[in-house]
Amino acid sequence: MYEQRIFDIVPSLINEKKVKIVLFVIDGLGGINRSGKTELEMANTPNMNRIAKISSLGMIIPVLPGITPGSGPAHLSLFGYDPLKWDIGRGVLSALGVDLELKKGDVAARGNFATIDRNGLIVDRRAGRIPDEECARLCEKLNSSLKEISKIKVGFYPEKEHRFVLLLRGKNLSPFLSDTDPQKTGVPPLKTKALRKGAETTVRIVNTIVEKALKVLSDEPKANSILLRGFSSVPDIPSFSSIFKLKACAIAEYPMYRGLARLLGMEVMKKPSSPEDIISLLKENYENYDFFYIHFKKADSYGEDGNFEEKVKAIEKADYIAGEIFNLAPDVLVITGDHSTPSELKSHSWHPVPLLLYSESARMDGFEKFSEMNARCGSLGIFPSVYLMPLILAHAGKLQKFGA
Repeated sequence: MYEQRIFDIVPSLINEKKVKIVLFVIDGLGGINRSGKTELEMANTPNMNRIAKISSLGMIIPVLPGITPGSGPAHLSLFGYDPLKWDIGRGVLSALGVDLELKKGDVAARGNFATIDRNGLIVDRRAGRIPDEECARLCEKLNSSLKEISKIKVGFYPEKEHRFVLLLRGKNLSPFLSDTDPQKTGVPPLKTKALRKGAETTVRIVNTIVEKALKVLSDEPKANSILLRGFSSVPDIPSFSSIFKLKACAIAEYPMYRGLARLLGMEVMKKPSSPEDIISLLKENYENYDFFYIHFKKADSYGEDGNFEEKVKAIEKADYIAGEIFNLAPDVLVITGDHSTPSELKSHSWHPVPLLLYSESARMDGFEKFSEMNARCGSLGIFPSVYLMPLILAHAGKLQKFGA
């Protein structure tokens, strides 16, 4: 419903004005203050604070009140797509993020290397966040033993740290499978099940892959199991530029976010390895694009680990990026998260996400600190993330009047 209104109305109102828009997403930014202050409130963020003072603040709801979003739906909503309509599995996003060429009928899944004990119970869903090179070694080990099952080609591709992509290629595959990842420890991995009629053959293939993978990995000290989620195939989705008439690029390190940007038709820059790299890439490409999506991951990672102090430090690193972006004087700068990841909960959560919107036409809320508390009282109010893009375009002077 949201998206249809946007797609029906907004494109016809967009003018030819040249602009620079930066959407800076600090993944998992939001927190809760049950123990005192949130991570954002605790962080030393002089740059975001000085920007907040001359900006409009608010909070966004990624999907619906009370619904905890995955990263894919949360990002789709930021880009103006209804996450309830476009159910894009994490597998496709991860596959595109590691530059796999997906064909019609392929099925991809996002995988975690994990640790299970002698009773088959999950001890660590991320196998201690093994390094990238270890993930690559394990994928090669699996590929040497599991090349084909029931005439279906099987491939394991390293993503980042403990993450990998499982790609299935062959006839009559179905993406309508349940996850094998229970998303918690102390329980065994799940067997995948068919979510729709016709998926039974794919279910048997995936469960066979998991059984064989356990045998191949049985001698590994940490990564002795795999967890799969987000089974999916490539959808037919309209491009970001066709809707919002902006030439867009993405600066992101982690494959899933690079994959989502590529799926929406954004040009994806080379991987940055530090905050300084992010700014260098932005400056190098600043004259070539209208819209810049910049993704910073570490706040979410430390939130999921339950590490309050490190999430605070990650937000402080993001503050450096925010200051450097602001110094380029974009027409619109938005700083927000895709979702909240409170370290107290060690997971994504349903809590609204703080948002800052700067432009010369923005109301100045005058807050001294960018925080959840101040964002809740800001002039933008609390609104669905899917409405962010029209707000951005309006503040950039890109939308004509609607009606006579």
